[in-house]
Amino acid sequence: MDILAGLETTSNFNKVCRLRKSLYGLKQSPRAWFERFTKVVKGYGFVQCQSDHTLFVKHFPEGKLAIIIVYVDDIILTGDHEEKIDLLKKLLTKEFEIKDLGNLKYFLGMEIARSKKGIAVSQRKYILDLLNETGMLGCKPVETPMDTTVKLEESDGSAPVDKGRYQRLVGKLIYLSHTRPDIGFSVSVVSQFMNNPTEKHMTAVIRILRYLKMTPGKGLFFQRTTKKEIEIFSDADWAGSVTDRRSTSGYCSFVWGNLVTWRSKKQSVVARSSAEAEFRAMAQGICEGIWLNRLLEELRVPLKHPMVLYCDNQAAISIAKNPIHHDRTKHVEIDRHFIKEKIEEGVFKVSYTPTNCQTTDILTKALA
Repeated sequence: MDILAGLETTSNFNKVCRLRKSLYGLKQSPRAWFERFTKVVKGYGFVQCQSDHTLFVKHFPEGKLAIIIVYVDDIILTGDHEEKIDLLKKLLTKEFEIKDLGNLKYFLGMEIARSKKGIAVSQRKYILDLLNETGMLGCKPVETPMDTTVKLEESDGSAPVDKGRYQRLVGKLIYLSHTRPDIGFSVSVVSQFMNNPTEKHMTAVIRILRYLKMTPGKGLFFQRTTKKEIEIFSDADWAGSVTDRRSTSGYCSFVWGNLVTWRSKKQSVVARSSAEAEFRAMAQGICEGIWLNRLLEELRVPLKHPMVLYCDNQAAISIAKNPIHHDRTKHVEIDRHFIKEKIEEGVFKVSYTPTNCQTTDILTKALA
């Protein structure tokens, strides 16, 4: 915070302000607000989840529960004990100045629609606003978010573009990928060139916008189901990056048949074989599954069956199950022991899936 006008003299040039109260706009304000909110909510008997610190749960003797999830000062209340939820709203009104917006319809740019079949989440308005802002509402749409023939490099010889505009656009696309796994890979690729974007990189960003023009209403659908399993698909594109020959790994997890989390990320080291690249992707997928399982345990919804990890590489599966491949895998020893341990504990079982059934393919490469 800057020294107030009128206080600045030559004698107190090096003085700073002491924070007495956290105000909007200061870096400390979200943290101070969250600490205050946490203290109040815990006072009402809620427990802060360890797997997600913004999630608070309260279990009632009759097996019902109330859940609060918070993002800075936007809060969702849910659960199956309506009386307790109404009481909680009244209690929060005493402590804070809150506004009840009724049933969840719009949250942080996400539109939520309900039906008897399930819940749909999309960012249609966000996409249309983005297209309007970039002047692309009337652009010619394309069927895929990325050209399969184009491989982006850091120094491709094309002219540099406005760095600020490129970063703002990619930042908005990163936020949009929270409900759009179909652009996950292409956004992860264009976000690798934030430092020195060129015309070729900007063309790739424009193509994603043209794809969004064709599909503004697409999103996620969470359907009612009796299935109670976690399935994870993991895949890798070996040496996919032209710049440093690192592989791209991807995973997506289905909780009770619904897509819940996904990720497309360049690996931190160069893999020496496709099996090694797939193996590292498997380890990431297993970590995600363990986190989801921990979250369900905190909600008191334990899994009755081991989680299933699907991989389309037979060599990686045999290495995970069979320790004979020792010499071939010295350099991936930690991941190998981690995966083998989880299989032996019965937390996971690893299954083969043919490449044409590999859902995660869309998160590792540009598809036609």
